[in-house]
Amino acid sequence: MDPRTSAQDVHRCDLCETAIVHSYCDFCHVNLCKPCVVDHISDGYDKHKIVPFHERRSTLIYPNCGKHPQKNCELQCRECGSFVCSSCMASDQHKGHSFVEVTEVYKTKKDIIEKDTKEYENLISPKYEKIVLDLENQLANLDGGYEKLTTTMSKQGEQWHREIDIVINEMKTEISEIKVKHRDILQKHLDEIKQIQSLMKQTLLAIKEIKNSTELAPTIKYSSKIREFSKIPPKVKLKVTLPTFIPKPIDQEKLYTSSLFGQITPLSTATEENVVSLNQTNTSVRELLDEPELVATIQTGYKKLCCVTYINDDKIWTSGWTNEIKCFNAHGYLQQKSATKSGQAPFDIVVDVGRELLYLDWAVGTVNKVNNAQTEELIRFQGWNPLSLCVTSTGDLLLMMYSDDDNQSKVVRYSGFTEKQTIQFDDKGKPLYSGNCYTKYITENRNHDICVADWVAGAVVVVNQDGKLRWRYTGHFSSTKTQPFRPRGITSDSQSRILTADDDNHCIHILDQNGQFFRYIDNCDLKDPFGLCVDNNDNLCVCELNKGYAKKIKYVK
Repeated sequence: MDPRTSAQDVHRCDLCETAIVHSYCDFCHVNLCKPCVVDHISDGYDKHKIVPFHERRSTLIYPNCGKHPQKNCELQCRECGSFVCSSCMASDQHKGHSFVEVTEVYKTKKDIIEKDTKEYENLISPKYEKIVLDLENQLANLDGGYEKLTTTMSKQGEQWHREIDIVINEMKTEISEIKVKHRDILQKHLDEIKQIQSLMKQTLLAIKEIKNSTELAPTIKYSSKIREFSKIPPKVKLKVTLPTFIPKPIDQEKLYTSSLFGQITPLSTATEENVVSLNQTNTSVRELLDEPELVATIQTGYKKLCCVTYINDDKIWTSGWTNEIKCFNAHGYLQQKSATKSGQAPFDIVVDVGRELLYLDWAVGTVNKVNNAQTEELIRFQGWNPLSLCVTSTGDLLLMMYSDDDNQSKVVRYSGFTEKQTIQFDDKGKPLYSGNCYTKYITENRNHDICVADWVAGAVVVVNQDGKLRWRYTGHFSSTKTQPFRPRGITSDSQSRILTADDDNHCIHILDQNGQFFRYIDNCDLKDPFGLCVDNNDNLCVCELNKGYAKKIKYVK
């Protein structure tokens, strides 16, 4: 049945509420029949936009200019991001600035909203539903599991005499207390995940409203939360092991000793981090391009450009051999500057889970955070010096360190301000990393492996999250790559592929998560590639050390 002609789908005029709708006001979002159109526009035709009903919500609604109320803003300033009208363009405030049509920005954000909607509905929401079902099943089966446990204990108790009834009763009481604790743990985590689900549903409703809206301002101001929700908090997929009762053979001479009756193992709780993989980790999902494409080139102004990190898909932080750290937008315009407290060049920069800048101040041996132009010292080191850092999916810091005597290197994990893990030696007690202060960059892979590019060793060294060596990569033979493999920057993408810069051979090596070579990125006129980072869409940003260029490269389909 055609919904346009079926009785149940007939739209009525919003004013008279009886006549069949004929037109629609795109400004007021009102259904109108023919006679009511005149009444609706009686307060001024220019205040309304009447279109045929089947073309409703087709009119783009431009934001009004705050400084020139009679004009609409049809442009956006690339430097400051504000909406501007034709009069604003000529003002001193925007002198020398460049502009982009808001319809272009609108279309780009609409595409992102469409993509986010599909990822919420098809990937993230089903994952949460599965976790909720698992927790509810554990709760539903809880009584049965504990009933079997107490039954086993009772059978053991039947073999004993009335003299030990007190022991049995004490243990049953203990079981009941553990059961309450078990239930509380499961219920707590079920409540937590449902709360996140609720927030996600609210977000999805909001973006669907924006998706169906033709208003420019809300659409352009839309900020994606896909990355936030795709990193499912640790401990939400809870696995709590039932206690067990271990019967002990009866010793007639020591019948009254409770330890001989048996014992109850403690409640065992194991958690696993569960990140929604928006793109499955195999190359059939996001295959490599046959020929990587240069998307953009940003001139940063550094004579030596070393490090780059994404704030979001539209902005990057960069650093070089000066004390300045610069933020650029996607069009290459300088947005913000910061400077190290020591006045010396930072050794590395990264953005944390709150999208705030962290940098290593090698001169004083500190990790610092920049927030609203204020610099805060987070960690200060003694006896060891920081070389590079990365932020993990759980918000921990991984730091590559070297000793004051320049003979040892190690990886240290910090949770907040607390040292949580040290990785320095393999299973045979041999150092995993070369012991010196030369370049070593670090990143975490999607499978939680810790990947280090060790320039002196000429190797990429990868250990699992427990610090056990998984593999080393020492280069790939090629007749066109004549210089020894000396990796610089390192990063990882959504497919758990690892990318590392080979500045002497002017290329990027792409490896799979097991250290197998895929291919080079050696076009795009790359010269002396150094620092690397990958954005949410698997676009690669490369620092060219001696040119001072930051190049954005598309290398996946």
